[in-house]
Amino acid sequence: MSARHVPVMLDRVVSEFTPVVEGRDRPVVVDTTLGLGGHTEALLNRYPSLHVIGIDRDPEALRRAGERLAPFGDRFEAAHAVYDEIAEVVHDSGRTSVDGVLFDLGVSSMQLDLADRGFAYAQDAPLDMRMNSEDDLTAAGVLNTYAEDDLARILREYGEEKFARRIAREIVAEREQRPFERSEQLVELIRRCIPAPARRTGGNPAKRTFQALRIEVNDELGVYRRALPAALDLLSVGGRVVVLSYHSLEDRITKRVFTSATTSTAPRDLPVVPESMQARFRSLTRGAELAGEDEITDNPRARSVRMRAVERIAA
Repeated sequence: MSARHVPVMLDRVVSEFTPVVEGRDRPVVVDTTLGLGGHTEALLNRYPSLHVIGIDRDPEALRRAGERLAPFGDRFEAAHAVYDEIAEVVHDSGRTSVDGVLFDLGVSSMQLDLADRGFAYAQDAPLDMRMNSEDDLTAAGVLNTYAEDDLARILREYGEEKFARRIAREIVAEREQRPFERSEQLVELIRRCIPAPARRTGGNPAKRTFQALRIEVNDELGVYRRALPAALDLLSVGGRVVVLSYHSLEDRITKRVFTSATTSTAPRDLPVVPESMQARFRSLTRGAELAGEDEITDNPRARSVRMRAVERIAA
């Protein structure tokens, strides 16, 4: 098993749910990004009374995770859905609330490892990048049909790419000669667009463009903006939401939503704060918590992780 397959901050995440489980009759946690089921497996092993609902939009991930988690029987149930459908998934399971929700954002190790999915810039593959292979839009579709301004915006906003306009211009020029079909063609174009000094730092110069295309194809930020507030609304009192994010765009959304949820809406000089204006949540982390150096050494993917968590304190 490669380092990518080790769930990030595993012990820390699992321990964060201890207060959720203790003293509750068959508590329920939703793993909104099931992937290969590593976090869910650890949770079910640690807490024998726990029931986990695992959501994933990728049918192949659900199949593999289902095989891995089969020994837990009916303590685990899978849902083929996008995680902004969390409320519908929970209600379809016969529940109105849950005790915990986990978001482990970004692309899964399985999707990176399957070359034909097109997520990894280090190997030549079809420009697909769909987390759900049943969806219509692919990375090739974006590259071959989007206007130059839209391409530049996506690369700049989602990839935080300094050379977004130059890359977008070259994409439009090249597709007039031949359409984009495989990742090698895109990687070579990016290499030509980025000056040599900028290529010497920061890793593979294609990573920002690939991230931006993946986010656009799967509407990752839009889905997350809808999913996080929905998860907070589903929590029972004492329940917790734990988020692992891997780039600043996700972390900004998390910080904004959590700050709003943990802040009173009452004026500062109000002597008595009405219950309706009191914060419904409290923060469990001081800012964003980072992985330790030992974990980063063992699992390089942990280097960019930011963990934030909140607990519901009022109905």
